[in-house]
Amino acid sequence: MDFSLTDEHRMVQQIVRDFAQKEVAPVIKECDRQQVMAPWILKRMGELGILGICLPVRYGGQGMDYISLGLACEELEAVDTALRVIMSVHVGLNSLGLLQWGTEEQKERFLVPQARGDKIACFAQTESGAGSDVSAIRSTARRVGDGYVINGEKMWISLATKADHALWIARTNPNASDPHDGLSAFLLEMNRPGVTSGDIHGKLGVRAGSTGWIACQDVHVPAENRIGEEGEGFKIGMSCLDNGRYTVAAGATGLIRACYEASIQYAHERQAFGREISRFQLIQQKIADMVKSYQVARLLFLQAGWMKNQGVRNTCETSLAKWFATDASFEAASQAVQVHGAYGYSDEYDVERYLRNSKGAVIYEGTSEIHQLIQAGYALGIRKDARLRCELPAYDIEYWQN
Repeated sequence: MDFSLTDEHRMVQQIVRDFAQKEVAPVIKECDRQQVMAPWILKRMGELGILGICLPVRYGGQGMDYISLGLACEELEAVDTALRVIMSVHVGLNSLGLLQWGTEEQKERFLVPQARGDKIACFAQTESGAGSDVSAIRSTARRVGDGYVINGEKMWISLATKADHALWIARTNPNASDPHDGLSAFLLEMNRPGVTSGDIHGKLGVRAGSTGWIACQDVHVPAENRIGEEGEGFKIGMSCLDNGRYTVAAGATGLIRACYEASIQYAHERQAFGREISRFQLIQQKIADMVKSYQVARLLFLQAGWMKNQGVRNTCETSLAKWFATDASFEAASQAVQVHGAYGYSDEYDVERYLRNSKGAVIYEGTSEIHQLIQAGYALGIRKDARLRCELPAYDIEYWQN
């Protein structure tokens, strides 16, 4: 296992860092205050190839590996979580799911424009009564003639009002003995008659991002828009979450880094009792803890990325990376506010936004409690993965870049 970065990895880091730091950082504070996503961000990320970073060139992507995706997410969230959320949803939860499960025709229709950034994608699984408990999904897809009629509403959907395509999980068999087996997955074009969506405002964090709801009322979807077979929706959704959780782990690592960098800078600037607060051991302890958390979180997401590159099942490792990094980022942000004192309580400094943003990640894409149960299940030998499909195809440079 070699964690040294290639020249290509460093190039990705630099391109994404330049975009985030030079183009987004100057406006992100005001976007957060106004609770709006800068209208040019999605287009710009598409132009730079970020939205197709780890997708094969033959499908419109950049042909880079899964570690490149993780590094990009780290750099994006070091500026603002809303940027990484775009990658989690558009790439991790939707496009990589299409790469793994879609037919060639579906990849040509949906994946190619998504990889190029011509179309934006989202993931529609969560409902008001179905979050951690996916088996509680009530959205339905009823077979009618040559297609399906979808009814239902999804909540807390990132990019709900920005997306052109949604990967929609619905119940096709309400009588399945195991409710997980009654779910199926569909590619839903958001411009179909009967589809409506709206934004959710008043969020604690990620205010510079787009979060909303999507409702379907008697929406007809052709059978060729179904991904996989009927009854495979749970498997597909969980495999997509493996990819999304990887991006969350990498992004939270970037947030930890942003917290300790901001704290170091402030500790050198701030004077108290006649000297820099960087000289006080309790301040040093907080910063040291952030550095420790960053290094551990980074190793965990790099391990998961390496396993993805090898085509090795990594549900356990990705879960651990997501759990550790998100909990650690919340703690780092809280300590960064403490280092900044009263100024940390004001949006004059970025750490206030970091703290608000960090709370979401310990909830979405598997709460910390769910990941505790996953890790305990693996450790005790009681977790069963039989219902889940194997991981993404291994990264093959010849296939990806040709």
